[in-house]
Amino acid sequence: MALKTTNKVDAKPSAQPSLNPEEQELARKRAERTVVESELAERELRSANLRAELGAFEQQYLHFVGSRYAELDELRAGIAERVALEQPANVRAQEAASQARENAQETKAAAGDKAAAPPRAFESSPEMKRLYRDVAKRIHPDLTSDRDDRARRQMLMAEANEAYQRGDEAGLVKILTEYEWSPDQVQGEGAGAELVRVIRGISQARGRLAEIEAELQALLRSELYQLKTRVDQAQADGRDVLKEMIDKVEDQIAQAKRRLETVAPASR
Repeated sequence: MALKTTNKVDAKPSAQPSLNPEEQELARKRAERTVVESELAERELRSANLRAELGAFEQQYLHFVGSRYAELDELRAGIAERVALEQPANVRAQEAASQARENAQETKAAAGDKAAAPPRAFESSPEMKRLYRDVAKRIHPDLTSDRDDRARRQMLMAEANEAYQRGDEAGLVKILTEYEWSPDQVQGEGAGAELVRVIRGISQARGRLAEIEAELQALLRSELYQLKTRVDQAQADGRDVLKEMIDKVEDQIAQAKRRLETVAPASR
């Protein structure tokens, strides 16, 4: 009797290598870190935008309005000093002159140099925003637990903020490129060690998110922001509030000049 032979082979699908619990947790934490890093980059961008916009508005205000207040306070100081000169025994006049001169010096220092070129409003292109996000995602100091790397990242992030406010796209690209190709970025091996680094990175990023939120709320409550909001709203309604302020101060300056002439000490 002939024996029947078969070529049937028990075929089993090739099983994918399973991840151990530590590796599974690492995968989950890496995904979580990606989400947190993206949120942090967006929040940093919002904060950087707000700081830059307020800084540009403050410079505009000081240049166009603050400089005129400095002129007004200088005239008021001159008036008070002439009154004090005419009334040397009047203690109140002497104190008023001293206070007026101090106010004039403070206003002049705050206003800066009127002869400087008029400041420009802050504007950021979509490309600048994209670059800033990339930089924040990659080099933010709160995304590392290594002390030396954190210090370097803090320095680079400060440079990135300055470049962003200047509108320097090439500067942002240079910062990111140099950091990405740094030998210091070579990572160690081992799921356990990597998991610890990722968890700490997530914790640090969430801490920074809380700090940024506090900073944003402080900026939004500031007098400067409230003034900018009023100016922006008025501009949307067709009013130029800064010009109105300038006209008002210039009227006060004209009055102060006339007053100064009336209190000019008599020639001796």
